[in-house]
Amino acid sequence: MENPYESPATNPQATEIPTSPHDLDIPGLTNAQYPLFVSFKILAFAPQLKITDSSGKSLIYVKQKLFKFKEKVEIFTDNSKTTKLGTIKANKVLDWSARYFFESNEATPRSIGSVGRKGMRSLWKASYEVFNPADETPDYHITEENPASKIFDSLLGEIPVIGMATSYLFNPKYLATNKTSGEGVIRVTKKPALWEGKFQIDKLSETLTPQQELNIIFSFIMLLLLERGRG
Repeated sequence: MENPYESPATNPQATEIPTSPHDLDIPGLTNAQYPLFVSFKILAFAPQLKITDSSGKSLIYVKQKLFKFKEKVEIFTDNSKTTKLGTIKANKVLDWSARYFFESNEATPRSIGSVGRKGMRSLWKASYEVFNPADETPDYHITEENPASKIFDSLLGEIPVIGMATSYLFNPKYLATNKTSGEGVIRVTKKPALWEGKFQIDKLSETLTPQQELNIIFSFIMLLLLERGRG
């Protein structure tokens, strides 16, 4: 007979999140409080993106440089630009199929991962593939959950007065899923807002290593920069 007062046995299926040689101990990001919030200044001359956690702490700041034939984006903790987190570099010049590689800001930069847009498919439905360091087979897939929302948002958004209402009516969602298990791990949802883009980042899984989590967040940053003209 089982002893009802005996401490429960350890679940043999419960495993700790594995560590990775690519993991980065970045203050603020390592223990970020979800959900995260993205503020995207779309009316600024140079697009600016800021990510804060639920406590209001600034985690990421990006100001995209204009007139660059080969994309290079520097990532900082806030708009003072005193602490640089990393860099995003494209492997091709003005190409739909360019792949964007993420590197840490260290004396010897470490690879965080990369993301690639799935060519012509992204004209109608945002579709991106996320790669862990040194992988040539995608580990995660980012897809648009409600593409019709973005289509209406883009079309009607150009109409005066009516366009202002689209920010409240049509709100695209993007989901990152594990290619092997099919598990949704992080979701980004556009929120109602005027004069700027606002998004919420929700973490759906606790199975991600710090490197995988940062890789996916950087992938979403690149997605929002590339998709900004389409809602």
